[in-house]
Amino acid sequence: MERLGRGVVAVRSSTTDVLVTWRLLGLDPDNIAFNVYRAAAGGTPVKLNSVALTAGTNYLDRTANLAQRNTYSVRPVVDGTEQAAGGAFTLAANNPTEPVVRVPLQAGGAIKFVWVGDLDGDGEFDFVLDRQTSPQLLEAYRSDGTFLWRVNMGPNSVQQNNISPGASANNLGHWDGVTVYDLDSDGRAEVAVRIANGVTFGDGRVFSHSNNNEQFIAILDGRTGALRASSKIPTDYLSDGPLAARFGVGYLDGQRPSLWKWRRDNQDAPDGHNTRIVDINGDGRDEIHEIGFTLNGDGTLRYSLGPQGVVHGDRFHIAKMDPTRAGLQGFGVQQDNPNGLLEYYYDATRGEILWKHSSSTPGDVGRGLVGDIDPTKPGMEVWSFSGLYNGPSNQLIVSDTTLAPWPHLGLFWDGDILMELYNDGKIEKWNHLSPSRSGSVPRLVSTWNYGAINTHGPNPAFHGDLFGDWREEVILVSPENDELVIFTTDRPTDIRLYTLAHNPAYRNSMTLKGYGMSKPPRPNIRYAGSGSATSPPPATTAPAPAATTTAASPPPAAGQAKQWEQCGGTGWTGPKGCVAPFTCNVVNEWYHQCI
Repeated sequence: MERLGRGVVAVRSSTTDVLVTWRLLGLDPDNIAFNVYRAAAGGTPVKLNSVALTAGTNYLDRTANLAQRNTYSVRPVVDGTEQAAGGAFTLAANNPTEPVVRVPLQAGGAIKFVWVGDLDGDGEFDFVLDRQTSPQLLEAYRSDGTFLWRVNMGPNSVQQNNISPGASANNLGHWDGVTVYDLDSDGRAEVAVRIANGVTFGDGRVFSHSNNNEQFIAILDGRTGALRASSKIPTDYLSDGPLAARFGVGYLDGQRPSLWKWRRDNQDAPDGHNTRIVDINGDGRDEIHEIGFTLNGDGTLRYSLGPQGVVHGDRFHIAKMDPTRAGLQGFGVQQDNPNGLLEYYYDATRGEILWKHSSSTPGDVGRGLVGDIDPTKPGMEVWSFSGLYNGPSNQLIVSDTTLAPWPHLGLFWDGDILMELYNDGKIEKWNHLSPSRSGSVPRLVSTWNYGAINTHGPNPAFHGDLFGDWREEVILVSPENDELVIFTTDRPTDIRLYTLAHNPAYRNSMTLKGYGMSKPPRPNIRYAGSGSATSPPPATTAPAPAATTTAASPPPAAGQAKQWEQCGGTGWTGPKGCVAPFTCNVVNEWYHQCI
């Protein structure tokens, strides 16, 4: 779990009102409350609330003089004692009424992707972005728009064909080749990038190598863009030319981010355009998922859906879709499956297809989505173009199969416990009481009204829980590519949930792209949805400083589990305690773990 700050943010929600939101952190005590302060025009901060706030982590300020700048800060209250402020946000004088935070950028070429990570160690997400120029560039900015560094990807990024890209060309087709994460747990994020001969790093150093087709994974200092380490990519397929790449981060041994090589060889392992990194069995170790197979953290094949008829497809999702079934569930769609399979719903922990929909005429389904958009049915809905179904029951929600939203991206926005939708610059709300066709779904926000454009096709540069409360942000850009236009909610809510970025599966997904789009991140527990208005705290701890070491666990006493082992849960008959100094933490209802 990253050391995140409060992520305080404020937007002008009407001509008279300001909505202030902030994070509830994964390690916050259950009884934490908050006070909100406003400092007008650089003056002394004044507390706005008369009673400490214990509901949603947001506050609607209706008394501000919006003709002057206002700085908002939030102070936690624990056991009646007010703590120090956790960050601040300044709303400019006469700020427009808009659900937007704007981050200035230096002038440059078109932007496709944005990655987020705390580059400077202040507890807030900063930005790394690409420039689709020739040669390509990577740029880094602090959260306030302060420029940090630029990397020139060199002559081997000029070939930008998405099928056979140059050795250092990134972010083409369904490839990315870049990600951002704190890889050494020092509180500052690094940048991982695929490089080759001729790349110029942020400190001016040029990477030289004799073979233009041989590639390396480079780890860059997030503050300077300087090379910290590099490792040559295996050359098993060098005769075919440079390899493209999809990057993501996971804790494959439960403790450290990992890199290893996996060869598919003759294994039946259908792939697609997306990757997921999710701990599906609650043992604290992440697994790696493709549309038709799952790898264990050690690189061995856990299961394949190939023998059950799955082939290549464009979209799949893994989440806690069924609140009554142990483990996690998956939903995927197919492209021209020779057996006519269109979509399937499966047990992602065991690799067992639970139901499927087929057609006598194979076709390219292309898109699929999951999320709770009907509160009358338990669990999440799943859909592509065959109708809207309740995942756990395989029940068709609306008999008219055209009355379903476009299955593109989902996000939390308006403050209820159901999922909203992002579709080609529109934030939408499908209404189960009055279902509508794609193209007629009620609209909450039209992003083009705020001078924003998608960065590639109908897709944003990034979306996820960046700051503020548990609602999610969408990053677009200005037409001039000189500003990030970040959409954040302007609607208050009484629902209190932990920041989604402190859910391990969700945070892993924030490091992934795929098929030219930012896939909707998914928590691996049921953070929100009908019948659930609260969230359990993430069962993890903040990282230790990089210089620390972990002593070996002592021999277990009789009836006690060791670190990372199971210590309880529904149906568990093994040890119910942990060896010191570890404690038994609830990961989910069926799996408790010693950490």
